[in-house]
Amino acid sequence: MAAPTIYGPQFSTYVRTVRLALEEKPASYELIDVAMMQGAHQQPAFLARNPFGKVPAFSHDGVEIYETDAIIRYIDQAIPGQALQPSEAAPRARMNQIIGIIDSFAYPAMITKIVMQRVVVPMMGGQADEAMIKDGIPTAELCVKEIERIQAGNKYLVGDKVSLADLFLVPVFHYFAQTPEGQAVLKPHAKLKAWWDLMKARNSVVTTEPKLG
Repeated sequence: MAAPTIYGPQFSTYVRTVRLALEEKPASYELIDVAMMQGAHQQPAFLARNPFGKVPAFSHDGVEIYETDAIIRYIDQAIPGQALQPSEAAPRARMNQIIGIIDSFAYPAMITKIVMQRVVVPMMGGQADEAMIKDGIPTAELCVKEIERIQAGNKYLVGDKVSLADLFLVPVFHYFAQTPEGQAVLKPHAKLKAWWDLMKARNSVVTTEPKLG
């Protein structure tokens, strides 16, 4: 069986989620960089893999997939190793609920509005849009509150084992927790902070830590 191939930059949160799934299996894989800063994701070579021009794209044994949620569910079903989805209906539904929250609400608030403005725009020589950052904080706060509520007393987000929900949240939290706004939002949430400290120590998370700049 050929090793899977991921197409996308190592700093992408969604690329990292796919890498985390493969690291947790564990399974070997190849990461092929897509130079997004130079617009490579909008060029014909990449658009042939994902016509929407979003990363990552994924290839394995003739199977070509895009959309991170679809990719990691494929990985869990097609690649031998640790199961990354609960078998019971209720925790699996909670896993799906958290993934939905991250995709629909957490990523736009935490990454697009806060991290991009607070970290990436200044890195590129621009000035942060403070109004946009401020606009993202209430939704970020609600996301953290709700994810912690769903986590309840679990060690990980939906149980005593890592699931796809954890792997979706790690890359977003990695960047968000480095901003002053992220630190302030997370401070009152001891359970989620304990989860984050636990996840940061996992080999998969250490191995895939992104580099910006």
